[in-house]
Amino acid sequence: MKKIIPSLITGSLALVAANVQADDAGMIESLSGYNVNDSAFTKSTGINVGGWASGGITYASHNAPSNSNSPITFNDRINEFQLNQLNLFAEKAVNKGDKWDFGGRVDFMFGTDTRFTHATGWDDKLIPRNNGNSPGEGERFYDVAFPQAYAEIYAPFGNGITAKIGHFYTIIGYEVVTSPDNFFYSHAYTMQYGEPFTHTGALLSYDVNDWLSVTGGAVNGWDNFRQQPGAWDFLGGVTLTPSDDTSLAISLISGDTNQTDNLNTTMYSVVLQHSFTEKLHYVLQHDFGVYQNGATNSGQNADWYGVNQYLTYDINDKLGAGVRAEWFRDSQGYRTGIGSGGSFYAVTAGLNYAPNAWLKLRPELRYDYFGADSDGTKAYDDGNEFDQLGVAMDMIVTF
Repeated sequence: MKKIIPSLITGSLALVAANVQADDAGMIESLSGYNVNDSAFTKSTGINVGGWASGGITYASHNAPSNSNSPITFNDRINEFQLNQLNLFAEKAVNKGDKWDFGGRVDFMFGTDTRFTHATGWDDKLIPRNNGNSPGEGERFYDVAFPQAYAEIYAPFGNGITAKIGHFYTIIGYEVVTSPDNFFYSHAYTMQYGEPFTHTGALLSYDVNDWLSVTGGAVNGWDNFRQQPGAWDFLGGVTLTPSDDTSLAISLISGDTNQTDNLNTTMYSVVLQHSFTEKLHYVLQHDFGVYQNGATNSGQNADWYGVNQYLTYDINDKLGAGVRAEWFRDSQGYRTGIGSGGSFYAVTAGLNYAPNAWLKLRPELRYDYFGADSDGTKAYDDGNEFDQLGVAMDMIVTF
């Protein structure tokens, strides 16, 4: 730690100072030359292109021989730099008005995060790989994915119906895959183990009025493209926004895991967001899921549930501070694969520092603890520790 943390801090501060000076000198404009979104083609078609690159490093209070940060995923390695995401996208948003409109979006991602968001039968087929199950055989540490590739249609019926058809990110939960849209570098256990990442299918959205919107459709299960084409699930939700300061989102997915077995998976997520002031923001999330009919070796149902709380404060227009407290219950050890039922507890404190519009730094301090129900299973340091203290930071560059 004495070697890693000072060098990490010193290097980061030097990078920030250099970037602030570069921004002041107008270096951004000289590097790019021109903005492709200002071209005649993009303006006439309404297409917007862009992306981001994010990468970071994590230090833990142990030195696992495997350098694994498991069961924490995404920033799943310790003492080594990870390029988490290099994401490029092209998008045409639909215009909601009194006329039909068509759009869509395609995302391409390279990095270590792609391994956790792969859609079976699609992303795992893009690059040839061996048939082994361990990293380096059937899995690539750095991989590619198309997490989104969908068409969007707006129909001017009533207040307007928007249809999304194709492959897209889930509507369930609070945290998301895309790095720029999260406060913390690391993720909550609910997002890592309790929720789907992507879906393939069709989703309809309708704004009933100014404070109520509903969403519903049919999707091909969890993180699945074509491996089980007959396993259709219902995906839907309701969002209430009674005021500018408060919103409540309730989402649900339910259906058979595949088209041959009667194995239903159902989970819901409730996300309440409230701003106490213009600077102080609070989020409360609750998830519950159950996998029925033979999920465990004993033939019983497997369930998981948890509660997350987030409190963030905007210190100024460049700096924010936040705390996340979470409890995730994996009753049979089915979702996390720990091998024992138990509860995960974690507290994370972090900062968001954006010295300019295209750069963000996210340092954080995180403490994790796993309490096994009966057999004393240890979750951290390759199964040798009950708890873990971690220091991590990443950098996000948008373009």
